Amino acid sequence: MLEEALMRTTLAIKEELLNEVKMLSGAKTKKDAVEKALEEFVKRRKAKQLLELEGRIELSFTTKDLIARRKKDVPHR
Repeated sequence: MLEEALMRTTLAIKEELLNEVKMLSGAKTKKDAVEKALEEFVKRRKAKQLLELEGRIELSFTTKDLIARRKKDVPHR
């Protein structure tokens, strides 16, 4: 995750939208809701970028190799 660099800013956000984000995310504060929405946006865009690489990169390992490697990194899976 990005370094914890905080900045104060003023935003004009639709109250209905912000309340919906709070409800869906379980955020207690407006700040938490905005941060969760931004984190979700970044996560989805990064996933989309990875999917766009499909077929463009030749991997030198099999799916079995990947699963074995993942189990080594995260033994509880």
